[in-house]
Amino acid sequence: MSEEDADTSSDAEPGASLGAEEEKDAPKRGKRAKEAAERRCIATGDAQPKEGLLRFAVGPDDEIGPDLAERLPGRGIWVTGTKAALEQAIAKKAFARAAKRSVKLDPDLPELVGRLLAARVAETLGLARRSGELVIGLERVFETLDKEPVAALIEATDAGRDGVRRFRAKLKAADLLDLPILKALTSDQMGLALGRSNVVHAALKQGRMQDKVLADFARLTVWGG
Repeated sequence: MSEEDADTSSDAEPGASLGAEEEKDAPKRGKRAKEAAERRCIATGDAQPKEGLLRFAVGPDDEIGPDLAERLPGRGIWVTGTKAALEQAIAKKAFARAAKRSVKLDPDLPELVGRLLAARVAETLGLARRSGELVIGLERVFETLDKEPVAALIEATDAGRDGVRRFRAKLKAADLLDLPILKALTSDQMGLALGRSNVVHAALKQGRMQDKVLADFARLTVWGG
């Protein structure tokens, strides 16, 4: 693990009392912890929380590759999680400066990142369904809304007008218009991820998968935004 990506969490127990010197140093430690949780975008130069950036790494052949899971070895290179920011980093030759050496860049790197983000969302949806936390099909979604709390609703980007109308009418009747509706995949992409043809609507139940599903959808939405 590189120095940049090292875990900086404290081993102190919550609520433990601090000595005079420790109390004096606490604000400094808090500032360092905040800085450690942030990364600087090579395109914009702005520091921000890691959740808003994408990590890249230099491979053995000196080629820059996306590391969406943030697990590849070596010092990470971070870019704000939008296609525009990545294109800016490429145009400014910022990857070579960040790596401090000559690197190779796939000319289709932005398209590759977009495909990987979509694939990650699809994989997460598959995991949610296998865990029993994802309901698919408009009628089953309606039944679920009547029975239990739902974390979010999912709608294909190419959903038909009639299905969209029925979907919104149900939410209005149930006073659930404030529920987030995630739209990032086509019906074909959703169907492929879930082993069904033409999946247009789904409901994500509250549970252990909801944070990951919401986070992955958010990254894909920001990327295309």
